[in-house]
Amino acid sequence: MSLFFLMSLLFGLTFSQTASLCAPSEYIIHVEKRECAYCLAINTTICAGFCMTRDSNGKKLLLKSALSQNVCTYKEMLYQTVLIPGCPHHTIPYYSYPVAVSCKCGKCNTDYSDCVHEKVRTNYCTKPQKLCNM
Repeated sequence: MSLFFLMSLLFGLTFSQTASLCAPSEYIIHVEKRECAYCLAINTTICAGFCMTRDSNGKKLLLKSALSQNVCTYKEMLYQTVLIPGCPHHTIPYYSYPVAVSCKCGKCNTDYSDCVHEKVRTNYCTKPQKLCNM
């Protein structure tokens, strides 16, 4: 019985990351500045998906650091910069945004990720839209 348990544990640890469905996903960001005439729709990639996680029954017995759950987050990313059209000369017309190159299941890093998932409907344009394919 203990050999079966050990083999099951080893199998679970080896293949748990492959069972996760965390990968770069296409996403459209809508960017506008008050001073500029247009809204820019930018095609990019973000990390999205499901990560295997476990919720411990012994929460009071474990350290707080042992309770954090894995999220789908950036493994590698780069930044692209675009020019927002229709901006007056006194306005900085550039916008930089992250592009997911690869993703992983891991701890959420608040330096570059929003670790709280709230459904907010702010990704839209209020001005005429221009499409930016990167």
